[in-house]
Amino acid sequence: MVPIPHALADVLREYLDEMRPKLPTSDQEGAGRTLGIPYGSKQATCPVRAWRAWLELSSITEGPAFRPVDRHDHLGTTRLSGNAVALVLKRLASHAGLDPAEIAGHSLRAGLATSAAAAGVPERVIAEQTGHRGIAMLRRYIREGSLFRENAASAVGL
Repeated sequence: MVPIPHALADVLREYLDEMRPKLPTSDQEGAGRTLGIPYGSKQATCPVRAWRAWLELSSITEGPAFRPVDRHDHLGTTRLSGNAVALVLKRLASHAGLDPAEIAGHSLRAGLATSAAAAGVPERVIAEQTGHRGIAMLRRYIREGSLFRENAASAVGL
């Protein structure tokens, strides 16, 4: 669960350039971690603006931040499941003309890792953001995303 009451509101007020939600991780104590998320350069895709808009629209002040919404637009009280997130991503992928079978919940994490590596962000920094404990899986994401960008055959003009 994301602690929203006053902690996040205070953080959002204090850090106008970033938000720092506390996210659950697989740690044994369930302590989670604080993650800095900067404002996006495009208003339509900015995670901080989307977060603020969601909090205002939903009127959520405590409990789970991401909750199911039924067909009558009623907001649930339980947390949104990982499966529900995957279904939303698949539906949006289909609307965008992508194959929903190729999209999963981890696609967001993999996409961030791949895009960050393509932008020249060091692996250590990417791993801190994505929560990867080991570099092996992170490198799998990065390698698959750079098969054509960093390709010896294209460099020699074949």
